[in-house]
Amino acid sequence: MTEIENQVELAIGMNRISEEGRPKGPVPVNFGIVIFPGFQALDAFGPLDALNTLSLYFPMKLSILAETLNPVSTMSYPSRIGSDFGQSINPTHTFASPPPLDVLLVPGGIGAMDPKIQSAIDFVAKVYPSLQYLITVCNGAGIAARGGVLDGKKATTNKMRWWPETTQREQVKWVGHARWVVDGNIWSSSGVSAGLDAVFAFIAAIYGEEAAERVANILEYERHQDPQWDPYAKLFGLPM
Repeated sequence: MTEIENQVELAIGMNRISEEGRPKGPVPVNFGIVIFPGFQALDAFGPLDALNTLSLYFPMKLSILAETLNPVSTMSYPSRIGSDFGQSINPTHTFASPPPLDVLLVPGGIGAMDPKIQSAIDFVAKVYPSLQYLITVCNGAGIAARGGVLDGKKATTNKMRWWPETTQREQVKWVGHARWVVDGNIWSSSGVSAGLDAVFAFIAAIYGEEAAERVANILEYERHQDPQWDPYAKLFGLPM
């Protein structure tokens, strides 16, 4: 083993999940994330980093899905003040040729408001019936909602964008005051950083509380564990 492999094994050993704390049945293996121009970096990379760390303990595979295989940037349009500041990610698969998926993560961002991302909306709607779980972050819920996936279900979304997002699909049972919401196999979170708390709650529910605690400690992240903790609903004027 290389020195870095030894260090990783040492870190895992110091934070090992006990046999009692491991899930008793099978857990998801094949994860995917939908990306589009203008996706919000933390919506995607926050949950992904928690899952990256989880993959040290459980066999997992990640696929990055987009309309084409060209790099996709967090910038969706030219800056009005001359900024050139964004990150790009390389897709592994197109929406037309996805691999088998157990869990799909749908981030939000400025680009989620762009009517040009219809291919992402169509893909989420098409693949949802075959998924074990769907996780939306921020106004990524709007992508799932516009595809009809959230009809009749409880869900939440970004509070600063609450009214524009929720009025697009009134068939959804939108929950205003929530850090995250679970309805069946759909996990939806509030804005941006809330995706981290939602994915930690997902890890705790599916892989066990001990796994969630281990991953949080490695990332030095203090979880919000109350799904109704939501100071931003009040900040942005949502009714109780």
